Amino acid sequence: MNWLEVSLTVDGELAEAVADVFARYAPGGVVAERGITYQDADDPGTPTEEVVVRAYLPADEGLEETRQHLEQGLGYLNMIQPIPTPTFTPIQDTNWMEAWKKHYRPISVGKKLIIVPAWMDSPDETRIPIRIDPGMAFGTGTHPTTQLALELMEEMIVDIRKSGVGNRELGDELSNIDSRITMIDVGCGSGILSVAALKLGVEQALGVDIESASVESARENADVNGIGKEFIIGQGSVDEILAGNFEFKSAPLVVANILAPILIRLMEAGLGKLVSPDGKLILSGILDEQEERLLAAAKSHHLNIEERRQSGDWVAFALSTKN
Repeated sequence: MNWLEVSLTVDGELAEAVADVFARYAPGGVVAERGITYQDADDPGTPTEEVVVRAYLPADEGLEETRQHLEQGLGYLNMIQPIPTPTFTPIQDTNWMEAWKKHYRPISVGKKLIIVPAWMDSPDETRIPIRIDPGMAFGTGTHPTTQLALELMEEMIVDIRKSGVGNRELGDELSNIDSRITMIDVGCGSGILSVAALKLGVEQALGVDIESASVESARENADVNGIGKEFIIGQGSVDEILAGNFEFKSAPLVVANILAPILIRLMEAGLGKLVSPDGKLILSGILDEQEERLLAAAKSHHLNIEERRQSGDWVAFALSTKN
């Protein structure tokens, strides 16, 4: 079968947003290649800020319609933040998945984590490896919003553990274990945040996403990382959690790495209600120009700022439910 390759070269801030658009129309997955510079033949390479995002559209009778939808999706993204014009290249069927695997490199995040391609051994045994296939759904770890969320999550898990805030929704057997931490990941995408949280010491995570492809991808990623029943994955969002469709309705740690307008809508839907008393809510995916509106929404729902983190134009917050 022949394919039409679509590619965009963007900085890390835009890579995951572009990959999310591509993933809606590319059945074979999305490729995110981190730019690498080499000083000599023995140099292992240094990652650059540029990321090449690629997807492959089947060259069948529906190609033209698929291309139009994809370009329309990119157009909406361009209204939020300017992006370059995509490049379309016809290619013959080949083992392109193996070709791009040679260029993806591990990414260190925070004090303890390293995001490692699923097929590669971690180059740093002192860090906790989070294995991710960059060809999977939204959430490869290259985007600042994901990295900011991971950094805050690493710190908040320590804070929650020290405070002794446990989950009060899991029944008598667990109610006496004050140090037990559960987590809710709203819009889990590839599952990268939940996988990282579980490896950082969270005992159980609930990841939900409205896209069935993301639910499937998150489970595959969990399997790659040796994570099983402790990661509950399902299709849905805030409404479904509050309705009791999953094992628990609240947790000491809640994370949502989604664009700011969606975060505001989720707060109206009851996102803050998912956070246990004295728990933490991490929000990421916020452009600095959207910060004021987002914080106004948070304040109206009795959420208080604990920490603010910024990378480039992107901002993330750790909020609390304390009065």
